[in-house]
Amino acid sequence: MGVEIIEGTSHKPASTSELLRILRDQDEVSGQLFTGYPIVATSEGPYPIDALMVAEDKGIIVFDLIEGTSEGDYGSRQDDSANLIEARLRLHRDLLEGRRLRIPIHTISFAPGISNLPEPNTYPMSGIENVVNVLQRFRWDDPDQAVFQSALSTIESISTIRQSRTRRTVNVPNSRGAKLKKLEESIATLDNPQSKAVIETVAGIQRIRGLAGSGKTIVLALKAAYLHARNPDWRIAVTFNTRSLKGQFRRLINNFSLEQTNQEPNWDNLRIVNAWGAPGGVERDGIYYEFCRVNDVEYLDFRTARTRYGRQNPFSSACEVAFRASRDSTPVYDAILIDEAQDFSPWFLRLCYQLLRNPKRLVYAYDELQNLSGESLPSPEQIFGSLDEGTAAVGFSETVGDGPRRDIILQKCYRNSRPVLVTAHALGFGICRQPQAQTDTGLIQMFDNPMLWTDVGYTVVSGELEDDKRVVLQRTPDTSPMFLEDHSKVDDLITFIPFRSEEEQTNWLVGAIKKNLEEDELRADDIVVINPDPRTTRTNVGPIRRRLFAMGINSHLAGVDTDPDTFFQLDQESITFTGIFRAKGNEAGMVYIINSQDCHSSAPNLASIRNQLFTAMTRSKAWIRVLGFGAEMQELIREYEKLKASNFELDFTYPNAEQRKQLRIVHRDMTVDERNRLENRQRSLADLVGDLQSGHLHVEDIDQDLLTKLKELLQ
Repeated sequence: MGVEIIEGTSHKPASTSELLRILRDQDEVSGQLFTGYPIVATSEGPYPIDALMVAEDKGIIVFDLIEGTSEGDYGSRQDDSANLIEARLRLHRDLLEGRRLRIPIHTISFAPGISNLPEPNTYPMSGIENVVNVLQRFRWDDPDQAVFQSALSTIESISTIRQSRTRRTVNVPNSRGAKLKKLEESIATLDNPQSKAVIETVAGIQRIRGLAGSGKTIVLALKAAYLHARNPDWRIAVTFNTRSLKGQFRRLINNFSLEQTNQEPNWDNLRIVNAWGAPGGVERDGIYYEFCRVNDVEYLDFRTARTRYGRQNPFSSACEVAFRASRDSTPVYDAILIDEAQDFSPWFLRLCYQLLRNPKRLVYAYDELQNLSGESLPSPEQIFGSLDEGTAAVGFSETVGDGPRRDIILQKCYRNSRPVLVTAHALGFGICRQPQAQTDTGLIQMFDNPMLWTDVGYTVVSGELEDDKRVVLQRTPDTSPMFLEDHSKVDDLITFIPFRSEEEQTNWLVGAIKKNLEEDELRADDIVVINPDPRTTRTNVGPIRRRLFAMGINSHLAGVDTDPDTFFQLDQESITFTGIFRAKGNEAGMVYIINSQDCHSSAPNLASIRNQLFTAMTRSKAWIRVLGFGAEMQELIREYEKLKASNFELDFTYPNAEQRKQLRIVHRDMTVDERNRLENRQRSLADLVGDLQSGHLHVEDIDQDLLTKLKELLQ
C-alpha cells in the first residue's frame, strides 16, 4: 500500500507540498500520483493539471489544488480538468466500451489554506484533515488491469511515443513482423523509475544511469519536452555524442509535445545540438562552438584539435583549453540535457555547467557498462565540486527528504532480451574466454566498483562481489522482462553463424535479408547490418550492398550516403549499413553483425574491439545474428556456447586491484602511431633474439648496463 509519488514542476508549491506530505505518511490509499503533470492541449494553449492519481481500485483522480484562502470557482475548474482528461482518454479505443469510458474519473479540490470549507456538494473539496477520507470514498466498481495499464500509459503520453517509426502492417499472426509489433506494444508504459526520471527535475545537477536499452534516450527526450511545455520561455539544449541521434531526439520531442500541448515545440528555445559544432548556421551549431563564441575564446575544429593535441581525445583537450580560457563565463541556457555522457570527458560536462544560469539545471545520462572498461565517469562532486576555477560546489550525496532524486538508476532493460544482454556482457568482459597464457585469467576488462553489477540489475546467485572471490551473477524477470525472450526460442533470439570465407558470409546474408523482407514481414528499417571495425566498414559492406542492389533491395551506409545526422532513411525502403560509432544510440528488430571474427583477439586493442562487439549486440531489440569466418570465429563461438550451457549466468573470479590494473595495460587502446611503434620495437627485439639464438651475436656483445635494465624491467 501507499502512494508512489512522481513530482513534476508545480506552479502551486504550497498546496502541492502539503498534499505530498499527507499522502507520503499514510497507507490507506495507494496509486501513482503525478504533480504538475500531465499537460493537456486546449484551444487556448497548454493546460497543466495540478495533480493526478491513477489507482487500480479507484481509477483516475484529478486534483484541483488551491493556493491561499479563496476557493474561487472550483466546480468549473474540476469540470474543465475532468473533461480534458476524458477527452484525452477517449482517443484510445481500448479505453472505450461503446461510448462509455471504461475507467472512472473522479475530481477533488484540495485547499490546505482554507479553514471553513464549503458544504459538501457535487464537487468534493477537502482540507488537510480529511483529504485521505475523501479519497477513500472514490471507487472503481469493475476494475480491469489491462484498462488500468492502458490509462496509465495514456496519462504518461508514452503510448504513441514508443510506437514504431512508421506504421506496421502484418498479415501472418506469428511472423517476425507480428512479434515485433507485439513487443513494441508491450513496452508502451514506462515503469516508475522512468516516469520519475522524465517528470522529476531538481534545481541543480541530476544524473540518470542505466544499461543500453533501459530508456535513457527516451527519458531525456520526454524530459526536455516536458520542461519546455511547463517553461516555454526557458532556453533548453539537448546534446549527445552520436550525431545520428539528432533525428531520433527531434521525433520523440515533437511527438510528446504534440500529444501534450497540440503544438510543435519552439525550436528556437528547445535546441537539439551537437556536442562539438562548427560555424555555418543553426544545423551545424554545437555546445562547444557556442561556448567559444559567447566567451570569445579560440574555437578548434576536429582537424586542428587532433593536430595540436593528438588522436587520443582531442575533444576533451579542446574543451579543457576553452574552459580554462574563459574567466567570466556567460550563461545562456536554463537547462542542458546530455545523453551518452560516458563518451564525454569531465571537461565537456564542466563546460556545459558554465553555460547554465542559476540554479544550474544539468541532467546527464550514461551507461556505466557501455565502455566496459574500469574507467567510469567521476562522481558529480569530483566533476563539478572540486574545481579551482570558481565553479560552485555541488552537493550530490543525498536527495533532500522525499523530493525528486538527483541520482536515478534505470535497472530494467526494455531493448535486449536476457540471453542477448548477458552474452554481450560476457563477450565484452571476456568472462568465458580461454586464457592464452599462464598469467592470463581470460578476462579482458573489469570495472573497479563491483557493486555496479547490482546497480544495473544483476543479482548474486552464489559467491561474493569482492576481489579474488568467485561470483555467479544472473538477471531476473524484474530487470529483464520475460516478454522480451518468450516470443522466440533462444537459438532464434541469438545465433552465431560461422562461414568458411567472406564470400560465403555475403551469400548467406543477402539471402537472409531477402527472406526478412519477403516472408518475415519485417520492414527495411527493422534491419541493421553492423561492421564492428569502423576503419573497414565502407570496404567490407560494398560487396553485400551490390548484391542487394542487384536483387532490387535498396541500402545506404549511414553517415556516408546520408547526412551525418541521419541513420534510418524513413522516406524510402532502405537497409541500414553502419560502422559501430554511428550505430550507438540506435536499435532495430533484426541486427546482423558481420566479420565478427575480428572481435576475438586483437592485441593490444582487445578491450576496444570487444567493446565494439558489445555495443553492436546491444542494438538488437529482438533477434541478432553474429556472422564471421575462420578459426577466430570458432573461438568466439566457443565462448558463447560455454555461456549458453550455464543458462546465461556469469561465473568468474573477480580480479583484484592489481589484476585490474594489469588488464588495463595489456588490453589498452592504442593509437595508430603507438601500434606502429610497438610493432617496430617487437620486430627489432625478434631480430635480436634470432641473432642470439643463431650465434651471430653473443650476450657479451650487448651493453651490460642495457642488459641489467632489461632484466629489471622484465622481472
